[in-house]
Amino acid sequence: MSATGAARAPEPWSGPGVVLRAFEWSDEADLAEAFTDPAVATWNPGPAEGALAFMRERNDWSAGTHASWAVTETAAGPAGSGRLLGSVSLHKIDRDQGDAEVGYWVAPWARGRRLGAAAAAAAAAYGFERLGLHRVYLFHAVENPASCAVARRAGFLLEGTLRQSFRYPDGRHHDEHLHARLVTDR
Repeated sequence: MSATGAARAPEPWSGPGVVLRAFEWSDEADLAEAFTDPAVATWNPGPAEGALAFMRERNDWSAGTHASWAVTETAAGPAGSGRLLGSVSLHKIDRDQGDAEVGYWVAPWARGRRLGAAAAAAAAAYGFERLGLHRVYLFHAVENPASCAVARRAGFLLEGTLRQSFRYPDGRHHDEHLHARLVTDR
């Protein structure tokens, strides 16, 4: 742990049905494939410098501003193994305010198994238990009902709609839903 109390490198974490682990070199091909998927690419800016740069950035927690993981299933074997099924991050960690934003995506070969909700809930639990956060929130484009379903399944309550609040990879500002969980919601 660093002086801020945050880990400097990915700390494995798990939740019901998922293991959150560091990105591994063996994930490179799966990452490259996932970022070409229209559902991922539409709502998530892909890594401009490629999969390896993405993994290096996500595995470097030293700034204390994010905690990011590769998502695998617990059924895949011991923690730290298994095919990459998605990604989840706590970012914009604000220790003074006790909050962070969660972001996630699920690879096309893993959809329909509720892994996104399990990963988002596990990341929120990490924020509450390991970082002492009070609130974890997320945004998604209103036109992305799958992400809304993930948020609701993960226990994030809908708080409202923000008008044209974020410019997505298509270059347009989209309306977004704001969802949040409080440490007391568990």
